[in-house]
Amino acid sequence: MKLLRTDIPDVVIVEPSVFGDDRGWFSESYNARNFSQAMVALGLPQPPELVQDNHSCSRAGVLRGLHYQLEPHAQAKLVRVVKGRAWDVAVDIRPGSPTFGRWVGVELDAVAKRQLWIPAGFAHGFVALEDDTHFLYKTSDYYARDCERALRWNDPTFAIAWPLPADLAPLLAAKDAAAPLLTDVSAGDLPAPWSAAAA
Repeated sequence: MKLLRTDIPDVVIVEPSVFGDDRGWFSESYNARNFSQAMVALGLPQPPELVQDNHSCSRAGVLRGLHYQLEPHAQAKLVRVVKGRAWDVAVDIRPGSPTFGRWVGVELDAVAKRQLWIPAGFAHGFVALEDDTHFLYKTSDYYARDCERALRWNDPTFAIAWPLPADLAPLLAAKDAAAPLLTDVSAGDLPAPWSAAAA
């Protein structure tokens, strides 16, 4: 496994080792001990235990996000695509963070098998780039409806460069289409403030 830093130091690309021969290939997609050791070696906090797996299937143009959960059920996520292609986004919405409002976008697909580590305190979204795109992610806490929040996918504060043709509107869930802008969100609906001690 190899970890690659992104423009936001807390968000990390994970490249698992893949062993192939004429029969096919094998990859250990997740190993808690190895992942934790690799994160600490990068000078990042030890990741929390991952307790829930989610799996979605989307047609091309479906955009899901930008989602996050508040304490006491804030979620870190380890995301990957096992069929098709998606463009995945993490947005830092931790008040006081030196990278507050910045985002990272990474293409994930079933061929390269890259994953993206998104700490708690980030809003997360993705757009499917192919039909029948299967998106899997592990979370550090369980889904909690009362703690679930979302921000508008095209919030001008973030100015995310979604890889969509200019004349193509994404396919959105009603609740995502109606999600608020960051400027309309109260402090109580944002993650806990960033702390240098926790970083």
